[in-house]
Amino acid sequence: MIKNNKIVLVAFTLLIAIFSAKAQDKSLFGKEQFVKGSDTLQYRILYPEGFSQDSIYPLVLFLHGAGERGSDNESQLVHGADLFLKEENRKNFPAVVIFPQVPKDDYWANVDVDRESFPLKFDFHNTDEPTTSMRLAMELLDQYASEKYIDTTRLYVGGLSMGGMGTFEMISRKPETFAAAFAICGAADTSIAEKYRDGFFIWVFHGLQDNVVAPHYGKEMAGAINKAGGNANLTLYKDANHNSWDSAFAEPNLLSWLFSHQMGQEKENESE
Repeated sequence: MIKNNKIVLVAFTLLIAIFSAKAQDKSLFGKEQFVKGSDTLQYRILYPEGFSQDSIYPLVLFLHGAGERGSDNESQLVHGADLFLKEENRKNFPAVVIFPQVPKDDYWANVDVDRESFPLKFDFHNTDEPTTSMRLAMELLDQYASEKYIDTTRLYVGGLSMGGMGTFEMISRKPETFAAAFAICGAADTSIAEKYRDGFFIWVFHGLQDNVVAPHYGKEMAGAINKAGGNANLTLYKDANHNSWDSAFAEPNLLSWLFSHQMGQEKENESE
């Protein structure tokens, strides 16, 4: 009995160590606030290992989903942060990674959401002013892009669900900013694809069983981007519901694909 108790104690101690290590990993994302007038956007930022202001790094802006909204400056790391914290990814893809957080009463995209039934229905307002959170996120991005250690030819944006919608919209609002993007289980008015620059690279993911954001949104947006002259990859997961981000983050080539792109690449390809 004593021996068994020792085994249980050791196992319990190991579990605590594992969970503590994960919690410690998340703390590598520093806590910051971006204040503009009376508005504040909380965000977390991860710098590369061995960060030096004399070096140049790409930047990734990650937009979380509606369930991670709040004011704790923690919840936005629930999905996606672990991908950028993996040791091999930090080694192979050194980058500055920013996770801003939307307050409970706001949204990334300018959209009205009908939650009376599922899948949800969306009414996008693409010609209107951006939401407060969208505006602040774009201004935050501009601030970091002005730093000498950021490679402005390698700025990326990605997100899931509400953040996928924000990704689609942000690209349309800043078509000459991003080298590439990824959008997971997102949605948009397909007309905004006309604002994307020619040859723009984006990887769109969606679960075919998604009963929150119907998969036709992802399929139609990818099709519209390609029709408008962009380069949209579309990956559909046959058995995935709304949490298709689990499958997307498990894609072995996601980050290598993302970081392989830089501004001006489309024109280089045209001249070949």
